Amino acid sequence: MTGEFETLILDRVGTDGRVARVTLNRPEVLNAISPLLASELHSVLRALEADHSARVIIIRGAGRAFCTGYDLSPQVRRNESSMSLGSYFGLDDELGRRRTVNHSLSIRQTADVQMYLFRIGKVTIVQAHGYCIAGGLELAMMADLVTGSTDCQFGHPGHRGMGVARNGMILPLVIGMRKAKELFYTGDSVDGVEAERLGLINYAWPEEELEARTVALADRIAITSSDFLAGLKAGVNRFYENMGLSAAVEGLTLLDAAVHQTDSAYEWRDRVEKDGLREAVAWRDGRYGDYGERAKDTE
Repeated sequence: MTGEFETLILDRVGTDGRVARVTLNRPEVLNAISPLLASELHSVLRALEADHSARVIIIRGAGRAFCTGYDLSPQVRRNESSMSLGSYFGLDDELGRRRTVNHSLSIRQTADVQMYLFRIGKVTIVQAHGYCIAGGLELAMMADLVTGSTDCQFGHPGHRGMGVARNGMILPLVIGMRKAKELFYTGDSVDGVEAERLGLINYAWPEEELEARTVALADRIAITSSDFLAGLKAGVNRFYENMGLSAAVEGLTLLDAAVHQTDSAYEWRDRVEKDGLREAVAWRDGRYGDYGERAKDTE
């Protein structure tokens, strides 16, 4: 499978190659998730799930960041529109009015890819550095384990008037209601050290040690056969499924579509149309005094 993807790199590490490693490979845009990347990630995960020799899967990012979210650039939308997971839904009617239910169904397709990562019959580890924000955070939260560099930023600036993170709503189950609400309401981020303290990630290590220590962790887990690990994962996941995780994500696709018709969301879209995406992102985060040039053009 190595070399068959445009936006990913697949290789094997660990003892006898029993750990599969998927690298998000769009470093020029800090691995922003395009429709093609989402589609290829889904394909490679499906293939690895059926590969008994792959006991653990590591997902990491090339370049300066793990992932800064969804690629919102007009060029990507134009060039990859036919590959969009929700492209066949008519989101607007002939008068330009938004069809909220169709919008929700479109959003659900992306959420389904993320939930596939949650349910896949393999142990998964996200290895994050630089930025793990917005859609990147949503992706990471669906992994079984997360390791991060001590200075990696974890957060969801999209909550600043752009939308609701469907899969990110697992945070109350991970770090507790109070802190989750604070991060949701502000869109603020935490560094790797604080993320480990909160239980958002498993380990925070210096970036120069991150890769070797993540592979060592994966290889330790991979001592056990992939089918046995799949059984352990299914048992733990069932607990959270019974707590309502899947129902919450499903319901939040409709809520996400609905909040796109709010004052803050309209203001965001007006600024994108008037000033362009980069300026709109600078306005959004400038009011809070955080994030920076590396996170622009993506969400």
